[in-house]
Amino acid sequence: MTPAPPSRPLFSAERSAEVVTEAFRDTPDPRLRTVLTSLVAHLHAFAKEVALTQAELDTAIDFLTRTGHACTDVRQEFQLLSDVLGMSMLVDSLDHTGPGQASATESTVLGPFHMVDSPPRDLGESISLAEGGEPTLVTGQVLGADGTPLAGALVDVWQADEKGYYDVQRPGEVPDRNLRGLFTCDEEGRFRFRTILPAAYPIPDDGPVGQLLKATARHPYRPAHIHFIVGAQGHRPLTTHVFVAGSDYLDSDAVFGVKESLVLDFDEVREPERAAPYDLPVPFRHAHVEISLRVAEAHR
Repeated sequence: MTPAPPSRPLFSAERSAEVVTEAFRDTPDPRLRTVLTSLVAHLHAFAKEVALTQAELDTAIDFLTRTGHACTDVRQEFQLLSDVLGMSMLVDSLDHTGPGQASATESTVLGPFHMVDSPPRDLGESISLAEGGEPTLVTGQVLGADGTPLAGALVDVWQADEKGYYDVQRPGEVPDRNLRGLFTCDEEGRFRFRTILPAAYPIPDDGPVGQLLKATARHPYRPAHIHFIVGAQGHRPLTTHVFVAGSDYLDSDAVFGVKESLVLDFDEVREPERAAPYDLPVPFRHAHVEISLRVAEAHR
């Protein structure tokens, strides 16, 4: 008896992507089918282009396995990997296009340290719960794309300290949720908080991602910045940073997150009359942040 021919072509190096993508033909979710089909096509083309060896594939699988093992409740090694490969910034850029984006504040990566909820704080309150650091005042206003102040907008902030550490990296050494705060803007969309000037810092480089950076002669540092997530009713939430002008590594951020529009001066203020309303010593640093949000309908 003659055996029946296979229902699909059998695997070969020449038609590998064709054979594998055919296996996804009946995937019910059309978006999943599109993504997997394209992923397989590019992966197979990459392997053929570089003539990937079995030893190199084994090394890659071991690297990814170790990356997974390095993840904890306060560390996301896969997020770090996405960041240092520029994938996080690319997807962020692709996701922030279309109507309304030109007049909105630019976005950037979330980063790996938004691991805990920021505590609600009153306008003007300090988010610095530990000693040390250069006193800093951040004021700002949240606006719609047409310049209308967005009353009641929520502003979530978090940052590293003067030594370049986040609170989750120093458990037991600094108070819980140090340098984090969630603020509700006033009727004019304004917000303000006291903090300290953040320092440039290295992303965690004691794991697989750090080994990758060393192997490629790259440094792990990020320039000094403060993270923001800003939201208002009827508007698309924004994840962004404010970078400290003059910081080291602005032109070589390990995760490619710097955009020129997000670099702001943190001016030194020495006038006591400007410090008194905020209960700040002199001198202190001050930065003013204007944030413009896209309307929700403008999101493609």
